[in-house]
Amino acid sequence: MALLEVLKFPDPRLRKMSKPVDNVTEELVQFSKDMLETMYDFKGIGLAAPQVARLDRLIVIDTRRKGDDDRYNLDDMTELEKSVEQPLVVFNPVITFKEGKTTYDEGCLSIPSYYETVERFQLIELEGLNQKGEKIKFKTDGLLSICIQHEIDHLDGKLFIDRLSIIKSGRIKKQIKKHGYPERNTEDEEAVESEV
Repeated sequence: MALLEVLKFPDPRLRKMSKPVDNVTEELVQFSKDMLETMYDFKGIGLAAPQVARLDRLIVIDTRRKGDDDRYNLDDMTELEKSVEQPLVVFNPVITFKEGKTTYDEGCLSIPSYYETVERFQLIELEGLNQKGEKIKFKTDGLLSICIQHEIDHLDGKLFIDRLSIIKSGRIKKQIKKHGYPERNTEDEEAVESEV
């Protein structure tokens, strides 16, 4: 497996629309594994192919929390979230049903160290293909639902800052232009739950 470079805003490649995957090949399965390794290395909970410079409709997600003993803590997950096996790898993800509203302080591996409250649908139904090329379909809510919506936005060339008011979005863009991003410190990096 290999660590991939995560593109950062304002890289124009983050604004491109991804193309559907015609066939889940061995190369794409390996790429999805590299994406998961990269996501874990950056302490993220989700990653979309455009964030690592590929325009395939592919997302990887793992919203489970690890405790101090390095075990997964499922106490803060809903029953629907618990019913979905993770890590989750979905080719050609499509939301076929959505209802309700919820908010969450989102961050992004492509906009590191910036967080804002974003409104999303509370409950969604997702369809797509797994790593075997088989059709999958499930309903979920909670952080998993939020993360899926965030990653699908990436497939459509959108970032979470596009869902903010013009004032909030402009403030973040101005700060990035003026100060850039902090250097990544892998030695004392702590897991950030909201970087998707």
